[in-house]
Amino acid sequence: MITARSRGAFERLVDGVLAGMEHAQQAEYATERPGILQALDPRIKILGLLALVIAAVGTPALPVIYGLLALGVILAAASGVSFSGTLRAVWLGVLLFTGLLALPALFLVPGAPLWHVPATHWIISRQGLQSAAFTVGRGLASVSLTTLLITTTPWPHILKAFRCLGVPAVFVAVLNMCYRYLFLLLASAQEMFMARRSRLLAPSSRAKTRRMAVSHLAVLLERSLFLSEEVHLAMIARGYQGQDTTLHEFALAPRDWVALAGFVLVAAVAFGYGH
Repeated sequence: MITARSRGAFERLVDGVLAGMEHAQQAEYATERPGILQALDPRIKILGLLALVIAAVGTPALPVIYGLLALGVILAAASGVSFSGTLRAVWLGVLLFTGLLALPALFLVPGAPLWHVPATHWIISRQGLQSAAFTVGRGLASVSLTTLLITTTPWPHILKAFRCLGVPAVFVAVLNMCYRYLFLLLASAQEMFMARRSRLLAPSSRAKTRRMAVSHLAVLLERSLFLSEEVHLAMIARGYQGQDTTLHEFALAPRDWVALAGFVLVAAVAFGYGH
């Protein structure tokens, strides 16, 4: 019997990434829930949340950064976005990445000594701790606000809003294809490895597992190239002219203008505070 320990690292990676993509698909159901952000026009959400992200990145005040992070949590709660599912998973990844980047700043940034690491000559300075807090806070606030856009707006509406805001059609088309194509490629990869595991009677050696992984990657690449050509020909046969279209029509309501004014006001105050 093949246990989880006998599985290769690449197989575990494929399963993990696919589980994350399936979670992303399930998160799209949150766009249909009633909430504050779901009721707004996608163009307003893009502009408003972008303004908040710019303010979080550009403000020199640490309390403002974490205030914007708290605002993102409040908007998530008011929009029915699960903290235990969506935000927590996003925060763990951001904390891991930004934490590794900010860790050297604790010891390398000179300043007033705050704490001496026992049995070492390392000293954590107050300025180093502040620099690390800036890096982590900006990452958490920016990613949280961006996640709100994705989890409260259907993907086709986001792409159409990009086009309405002047984003080039080629960029939108490539973004759409990449987003949807990842699901298909990862599902195909999992099916290939599942088929291989179901035919094994005993665990394979590491060398044999690596050779199989490389061969499966080559087959997957060949399939992706063939599928991309077939999809492109099918799109052209159905009248595709380089621009995606949706049946949903955007219409600005008074609440959209009020929300945009609120976003801009908060972003302006946050960005100007401390300058």
